[in-house]
Amino acid sequence: MTEPPPGSSLFCIANLFYTMKETAVLLVPLSEDDREAFIRDNQWAFKYGALLEFGEQDNHVDADGEIISRNTIERCMDHPAAETYRIVAGQKPVGGVILNINKETHRNSLEILFTLPDVHGRGIGYGAWKAIEALHPETEVWETCTPYFDKRNLHFYLNKCGFQIDRFWSRHFQPEPQGAEENGDPEEGPDEMFHFVKHMKPASSGGRSATGC
Repeated sequence: MTEPPPGSSLFCIANLFYTMKETAVLLVPLSEDDREAFIRDNQWAFKYGALLEFGEQDNHVDADGEIISRNTIERCMDHPAAETYRIVAGQKPVGGVILNINKETHRNSLEILFTLPDVHGRGIGYGAWKAIEALHPETEVWETCTPYFDKRNLHFYLNKCGFQIDRFWSRHFQPEPQGAEENGDPEEGPDEMFHFVKHMKPASSGGRSATGC
């Protein structure tokens, strides 16, 4: 893949690619004309994981038959602190990422990360995560969450990326709205999800990064 020349708007991002199994993974800012395809790809990737686990009788879908609603995706994308990227490999879009970046606290959120089912098993998701870490080296804590039933995601975040589970959201415990959820639909929210954190820098480190995954 040809890299953008130094000085171009994509140079800094393209040079944060991560190579897994001979696949170069790039993060490219989402263009407006790709927004609809991004949403559709996101919904299909999430639905695919649920179908693998539960089959056609899955009861985790919303009224439109989706695991993740358009409203949720667009709220994450349109948040003032959001950064939205396409994951690109082999010069093709193969997934996407939405980050919520807090420039004051450096406690940042991985709101959404997905890869298309036909590229699973190539290390593309992990490559994207390493590129995210390189993109925001100032981060002290990363946060994310995933449904309890998605064993593939649980393995990815815990065993591959070095996150730790610190909370379980269920009908017994609901989180306080924050980040992209602050102005969300009160009827929509986590339904039995694990919340993860990854500490990147000890408070007294003076800017020295902790060992990554």
